Amino acid sequence: MFKRFCLPVLIAGLALGGSAAFADDKGQQTFNARVTDVEGMETTIENVKLYWEEKLDETSFVPHEILHVPVKRGKATVKIKFQNIKRIEVALDSTAAGTPLLTITLTNGKSGKFPVAREVSLIGMSDFGDMKVPFTELKRIEFQ
Repeated sequence: MFKRFCLPVLIAGLALGGSAAFADDKGQQTFNARVTDVEGMETTIENVKLYWEEKLDETSFVPHEILHVPVKRGKATVKIKFQNIKRIEVALDSTAAGTPLLTITLTNGKSGKFPVAREVSLIGMSDFGDMKVPFTELKRIEFQ
């Protein structure tokens, strides 16, 4: 009886554990990208996320790590999920001082231009260690 119960549970556990290459400890999908900064430096980054800090008062803040790009489309804020993005081209918006203007190409081939909804940085792990780059310092992100 014990063997009949344990064997299927063990097999199921091994099958689920095999998908760990695509998920982190929280069960979220992970993303890798080839990033080019404004100086032309190309870097491959694993476990790519966007990071921003919500300021509560002068001495405290709440950190946020997200797997989508918050952009403005008219008056609305749109969250474009990493899983739907093929490439992001970054330029500074000439109408809004220092605001990144993104040309986002989706995996389905559609593309559009959007200003970033909030100040964010790209974070992840490069071959040389943890990396953090503000969007204003990026030129291109190519999801792999």
